[in-house]
Amino acid sequence: MKTLSKIYNCLVFAFLYAPIVVMIFYSFNSEKSRTNFGGFSLRWYAELFHDTVILKSLYLSLAIAVLSAVTATIIGTLAAVGINSMKGIKRKTYLTVNNIPVVNPDIVTAISMMILFVFVITRVNGLEMGFWTLLIAHITFNIPYVILSVMPKLSGMNSNIYDAALDLGCPPVAAFVKVVIPEIMQGIVTGFIMAFTLSLDDFVISYFNSGSAAQTLPVTIYSMTKRPYSPKINALSTLLFTSVMILLIIVNLRQSGANKQRANANKK
Repeated sequence: MKTLSKIYNCLVFAFLYAPIVVMIFYSFNSEKSRTNFGGFSLRWYAELFHDTVILKSLYLSLAIAVLSAVTATIIGTLAAVGINSMKGIKRKTYLTVNNIPVVNPDIVTAISMMILFVFVITRVNGLEMGFWTLLIAHITFNIPYVILSVMPKLSGMNSNIYDAALDLGCPPVAAFVKVVIPEIMQGIVTGFIMAFTLSLDDFVISYFNSGSAAQTLPVTIYSMTKRPYSPKINALSTLLFTSVMILLIIVNLRQSGANKQRANANKK
């Protein structure tokens, strides 16, 4: 059974990662063909970094992802602390309301936010769909994921630590920063990374709320598929995949190091 289980797992991972491996392989193809490999070349990477449209979309996507992730992490962490302090049916109600955007189809969220923005824009002169509507939309759909990442850490934290800090004369804000934040830092970091990757990867919500003035990278890639095939898409996707992998490796190493330090501290 163990052998069959290992074979099954290998087949599953092979099925998941085979397309990515093929994409990375053909990103170094010297030819434009999607079937024939003409030789190793960095041609498409060079052309990628000379494409002003893609670079502009990349800068916009990174700016939106960083700003929305930071803002959503702050708001989501504070909201999680507030929900965790609630009891009974009130807490369950807030958690249910928080889970609705997570299970709600992206298309519904995208269209509803677009209607809201259009409603506001038609009544306020000088406003238009662009960077700020895109940022607000990304912050909105990222907050529930941050709350879901922080809540388990708050639930597993010993509340007596915070009360002890207050009893020893520490002000509430200082006690929160010095006692609660370190205890839930792993959840905060996880929520930030999830918000960042979701924002960077989002297409549907960005497509409906970006307007013509601001196009994120996924929207630009979608528009490229309507034109003749360009291997620059392979090169761009390879760079994005590599960046996310490096980020996940750093976070996992940091988390394993923190767990080891905590285990050593408990032994002592």
